Amino acid sequence: MDQIKIGKFIAENRKKKNLTQTQLAEKLNITDRAVSKWETGKSMPDTSIMLELCQELEISVNELLIGEKIENNEYKEKTEELLIEMAKAEEKYNKKLLSSMYVIMVTSLIFYFITLLVTGAFVPEGPNQLIIILLSSIVFFITIFVALKYEAEAGYYECKNCKHRYVAEYSDVVWSMHMGTTRYLKCPECNKRSWSKKVMKK
Repeated sequence: MDQIKIGKFIAENRKKKNLTQTQLAEKLNITDRAVSKWETGKSMPDTSIMLELCQELEISVNELLIGEKIENNEYKEKTEELLIEMAKAEEKYNKKLLSSMYVIMVTSLIFYFITLLVTGAFVPEGPNQLIIILLSSIVFFITIFVALKYEAEAGYYECKNCKHRYVAEYSDVVWSMHMGTTRYLKCPECNKRSWSKKVMKK
């Protein structure tokens, strides 16, 4: 989605309704700063107020997301283009989440082993060494749980049995057997357990 184009489209339709940024903001119970950010392409309207914004500007959600008026004969084509663009954006976001997961895991693992090596080499045996090892272990496991949160939110798991793609619960991801990002999960569609692989799009 082209945020600059969408921002200009919001501004154009706001002016057609003879509304200032402040007046539009008041109708939506938000700040005029938020409206300004939309119109300059710095941010997008939150999904929770998107419908209300479209009603105020007398445009459709599709028109808002495309950033232009859609004629009836173009509606289907423009809608399909928008769906494709949104699917691409979702896939890109999911890949970014998964990359973040790998970075967190590798970084935390390196940091953990370096801490253990340095502690073993330079800190005398005793309470201090035990405390350092304990604290570094706690930090390590916390970062692993954070990384698993990213994995759970990135994309979908594909059931090996029925090929259904679904979002798994975080707790299921944490406690399931796994080989990399392929996990032994119960499919909500066929109700069977299988080695479900991670995929980036529906």
